[in-house]
Amino acid sequence: MGFYDFLSGNWPEVRDATVDHAILVLEGLGIAVAIGLPLAVLIYRTVLPRAVVLGIAGIFLTIPSYALFGLLITPLGLGNGPSIVALTMYAFLPIIRNAVVGLREVDPAVVESARGMGMSRAKILLSVELPLAWPVIVTGLRVAAQLLLGIAAIAAAVNGPGLGNLILQGLDKAGTPFAIYLTIEGAAAIIALAVLFDAAFALLNRLTTSRGLSA
Repeated sequence: MGFYDFLSGNWPEVRDATVDHAILVLEGLGIAVAIGLPLAVLIYRTVLPRAVVLGIAGIFLTIPSYALFGLLITPLGLGNGPSIVALTMYAFLPIIRNAVVGLREVDPAVVESARGMGMSRAKILLSVELPLAWPVIVTGLRVAAQLLLGIAAIAAAVNGPGLGNLILQGLDKAGTPFAIYLTIEGAAAIIALAVLFDAAFALLNRLTTSRGLSA
């Protein structure tokens, strides 16, 4: 049996695992954004809090994937819990760092002009700083998504969902005729998702960035 015949017979499993993988990544990314962006807004002006938060987020990113997933089993059990928390932790650094960089790169003269027009601090943040920083923030989201798509495969080690289960099945069946087919299915689907996610964020950036900034 060739690879395409094997894929045809195994397609429902590949499709479901691909959907589960995408959902898992979006859940981790969404939680990281919900926590990371407000945190970046709070710290980007002050040196010490900024250094501490970025340092901690950097430490998260250096923890080996298997170790982090394994450590989270004790408090969270198996399945979605440790998978989502681990992905959220890995996504913090690119999201927070890019948001901080984008906000700090806003021209102080523009902020002063907005303040001179009588805008409040919150109004300046929402109407001036965040829109100007948005392209850099979206780049952070793109980087985080690509990072999580690969790391999410490790979730299979803690009974998490996604394409890692196909890869793990292939490794478990090493030496059998179809072991490599399972591994290729999982890896190829992750690559396809990476292309789709990157295109989606590129489109998001184009649609949500003002023409003056994207020119």
